[in-house]
Amino acid sequence: MKEFLNDIKQALLTGVSYMLPFVVAGGILVAIGFAGGGAVAVTESKTGFWSRIFWWGKDTFGLMVPVMAAYVAFSIGDKPALLPGMVAGVISDAIGGGFLAGLIGGIIAGDIVRALKKLPIPVMLRSLLSTLIIPVISTLAIGFIMGIVLGGPVAALNNTMLDFLSSMDGSSLIILGLIQGMMLAFDLGGPVNKAAYAFALAALEAGNYAPMAANFVASMVPPLAIGISMLIVKKKFTESERSATAGCLVGGMAMISEFAIPFAVGKPWLYVPCFMAGGAVSAILSYLFGCTMQAPHGGIFVIGLCNRPLMLFLALLIGSAVSAALIITLKKAPTSEEEAVVV
Repeated sequence: MKEFLNDIKQALLTGVSYMLPFVVAGGILVAIGFAGGGAVAVTESKTGFWSRIFWWGKDTFGLMVPVMAAYVAFSIGDKPALLPGMVAGVISDAIGGGFLAGLIGGIIAGDIVRALKKLPIPVMLRSLLSTLIIPVISTLAIGFIMGIVLGGPVAALNNTMLDFLSSMDGSSLIILGLIQGMMLAFDLGGPVNKAAYAFALAALEAGNYAPMAANFVASMVPPLAIGISMLIVKKKFTESERSATAGCLVGGMAMISEFAIPFAVGKPWLYVPCFMAGGAVSAILSYLFGCTMQAPHGGIFVIGLCNRPLMLFLALLIGSAVSAALIITLKKAPTSEEEAVVV
C-alpha cells in the first residue's frame, strides 16, 4: 500500500511538472488578448489580432489536461503509457470531467499498461508488444472506462448540481453564496464547477446579474491565493512552483482559474479545501454587497460592467486573503523529492 501511494505521489508530481508550462503560457496569452481587445470582444471573434492571441491561449489551455494525464500515466507505466494517458485526458475534456477525471484516467491508464507488460507474450510477438499490442489494448480499455463508465456519471453529476443550484435561487443569499462559491472553487473546470457556472449564466440570461458577480470572484480566488501565498512565503514552494507566481496573479485577475490546477493536482487534500473556503467567502460577500455583473467572463478587464466595482474587488480581496492565509498556515516546506522535480 505504501509503495502504491508513493507511485501515485510521484505520478502527480510528474504530471504537474509537464503541465505547468501549458498553464502559464496559455494563461498569459489569454490575459494579453483580454487586455488588448477587451474580454467580451475577443471571445466573440476569431479573426482580429487580439482575438487570435486569446484563442491561441485557449488552445494551449486545451492541451493542459491531456498532457497532465499523459505524464501521470507515463510515470506509472513508462513510455507505452503516454498514448492511453493522453487519450484519457482528451476524453476527460470531452465529457466535462475536468482535471480530476483526467487525473484518475491517467492513473488508470498507467496501471493498465503496467499490467499488460506482465502478460505472458510469445517470443515471436514480443517485438509488437510496445508498438501495437499495448497501445491498441490500453487505448480501447481507457476509452471504454472514460467514455462509457465515467461519462454517464459525470453528466449526471453536472445536471444534478445545476438543478440543485437552480432550486436555491431566491433562498438565503448566504447559503447560496456558500454553496456556489465552494462549487466554483472545487474542481476548477470539472462538472461541479461547470454546473455552478451554468447556473450563473442562466441567471444572467434571465436578467439576474448577481450570481455572475459571485461567479467572478469565486473563480478568481484560487490562482490569486496561490500567487499571494508564494509572494509571502517563498520557502514553502519549490522553484518550479515559484516560476508561476506572476502567471497566477495575472491569470487570477483575468479570471483564469486554470492557473491553480497544477497545485490542486499535486496536493488536492491541501489546496482544494483552501480554495473552497476563500471562494465561499468571496461569493457570500459579493451577494451581501449587492454586486452584479453583466459579462460572462473577463475578470478585472470587464470590472466596468459591475454595478459596484470597488465592493466586488473588496469581496475578491477578502476571499483571496482567506485562502492564502489557510495555505500559508497548512502548507509545509517542500521535500527534497519535490524540489528535484523540474519543469
